[in-house]
Amino acid sequence: MAVITMRDALNDALREELARDPNVFLMGEEVAEYQGAYKVTRGLLQEFGAKRVIDTPITELGFAGLGVGAAMVGLRPIIEFMTFNFSILAADQMVNSAAKMLYMSGGQYKIPIVFRGPGGSAYQVSSQHSQALESWYAFFPGLKVVMPSTPADAKGLLKSAIRDDDPVIFIEQERMYGMKGEVPEDEDFTIPLGVADVKREGTDATIVARSLMVPTALKAAEELEKEGISCEVIDPRTIRPLDIDTIITSVQKTNRVVVAEESHPFCGVSAEITAEIQERAFDYLDAPVKRVSGVDVPMPYAKNLERLAIPDVPQIVAAVREVAYV
Repeated sequence: MAVITMRDALNDALREELARDPNVFLMGEEVAEYQGAYKVTRGLLQEFGAKRVIDTPITELGFAGLGVGAAMVGLRPIIEFMTFNFSILAADQMVNSAAKMLYMSGGQYKIPIVFRGPGGSAYQVSSQHSQALESWYAFFPGLKVVMPSTPADAKGLLKSAIRDDDPVIFIEQERMYGMKGEVPEDEDFTIPLGVADVKREGTDATIVARSLMVPTALKAAEELEKEGISCEVIDPRTIRPLDIDTIITSVQKTNRVVVAEESHPFCGVSAEITAEIQERAFDYLDAPVKRVSGVDVPMPYAKNLERLAIPDVPQIVAAVREVAYV
């Protein structure tokens, strides 16, 4: 397998799907001539031409709506947001059109569309450009929400998202584009949506983490291993549908849980996971479920404050010690 960055893994997925299916096309701000704000779409205009890799004006609501219409007539659009913060401007098309069209048309219209781009915290881009919005989109039935944490997952999940007949929200953590890892080169390599991955096996506590929090949780698990605490790290990979069965199986083994997330705690995904564990595995718990979330404030600009707003290794280590009563 090749060792490449998450940026290149996403680029491979886009290239392979554009080559495989002539109905796939890519649209967004600066995806063509500039080759993407984060260079994820590098080289695609030159390879597939301006009819399939399309630059748009700064009109998120407009090109998201064009994508929904294209999906209704059988095409498979990939809509790139320069960051998911700007997707808020297109939320009406995503939530009121894409998510509901299959239901409201009595099954006449499938919407095979992917809305993708960077999300979450970056590096000192402040509160309007550092939001983790996955809980927003996971709230709505009809949308699937995917967040990869490794280059291999990024490639396999994006290819599955493009092939899916439902609208998929695909959020790439902005800090992770340069992350390297082994990635299968097989053009048929896909990862099914809705299937969690056990990133590390353990016996004493379960850490549920996604996206940027996965490498952080794995480092915390390494630290805790030195103290004799064995942690299992579960990455849901898909927020909706959520593979709660894999999480519950782990809880039944370890009896202690920490849920780590970058986003705000109030109405966050960790709240949903905690509720599911409470309902389905209460009798297996030896301690209350502990959440580690981003600080419940707009993201600061100042570097030192920004660092404090995002969960880190010591916070997850402390949370695991707390549920382990050590």
